[in-house]
Amino acid sequence: MSAPTSVPPTVRPEPGPDAPAAAAPRDAGPPPAAPKRAAVRPPLGTARRRLVQAGWATTSLAVLVIGFGAFLPTLSGLQEQHAQAAAYKTLREQFGTAVAPTGPTVDGAPVAMIDIPALGLYETVVVEGTTGRDLMRGPGHRRDTVLPGQQGVSVLFGRRVSFGAPFARIAELHEGDRIDVTTGQGKSSYVVNEHGEGGNPLTDQAENRLVLVTGDSDWISSSTVMVGARLLGEPYADAGTRGALRPTDKALAADRSALSALQLWTLGLLGCVTLTTLAVRLWHRWAAYLCSAPVLGAVLWSCYENAAALLPNLY
Repeated sequence: MSAPTSVPPTVRPEPGPDAPAAAAPRDAGPPPAAPKRAAVRPPLGTARRRLVQAGWATTSLAVLVIGFGAFLPTLSGLQEQHAQAAAYKTLREQFGTAVAPTGPTVDGAPVAMIDIPALGLYETVVVEGTTGRDLMRGPGHRRDTVLPGQQGVSVLFGRRVSFGAPFARIAELHEGDRIDVTTGQGKSSYVVNEHGEGGNPLTDQAENRLVLVTGDSDWISSSTVMVGARLLGEPYADAGTRGALRPTDKALAADRSALSALQLWTLGLLGCVTLTTLAVRLWHRWAAYLCSAPVLGAVLWSCYENAAALLPNLY
């Protein structure tokens, strides 16, 4: 048996000074930057949060007040036009069937049509009553006076600024200008003969007259402007006793009963705003806006209408 053969260890030559250096490792470049973290907004302090909330509340209130100021001389006229169109249709039908009122009737019912050519006012419907809500429909007949054309003094109120402002320019009427009024009894004509105001009332003592009354200012009226006219021709007979004058029927009176309705509509507006805010957060933003805008507009309109009833009825 032969002895095992030993294998000599492999001796690796050490690199000499002229041997090439080992390849350097490839430069991998700078390490990738860490992703930026979104800046976290520090929470508002309690005092600052309350200040922001107060700022939003004040801004919202200011927008509502400015909107109300714009509503009175502009958009409120659309409501009056709609009421006039309905009243005109009703009165025309009553004229055709000879059932138009010739005596006392319910508030808001159409009783006459007035034409004042000098002011460009034609076929404007006069309604019964002179409360703030009555005058939102057009000129109003004071319930304790006879109807136009009848024997006696007839008094008509009209707004100066809001809801169509039908009597805004009656102070521009001159002596001799004509006023025509049509009722269920027929057509009557008056001629302007005097002007007056709160401190200087009309002095004409003629038996059969027409008196037009409105506010004295484009701001909140504190007095009245009056125009007197005498009847031309024979008067019609008074068809019945007149109603008693209530406090809300007087010139510059405000309808305090509208306050409770305004409070309810304001609560409704707050509820709609709350629901809209929730819908914007939980639903599609623009879809929520589109769905809520008509409701918010209708509720806000009702708020403005009831707020207007709290102003002087001739405004």
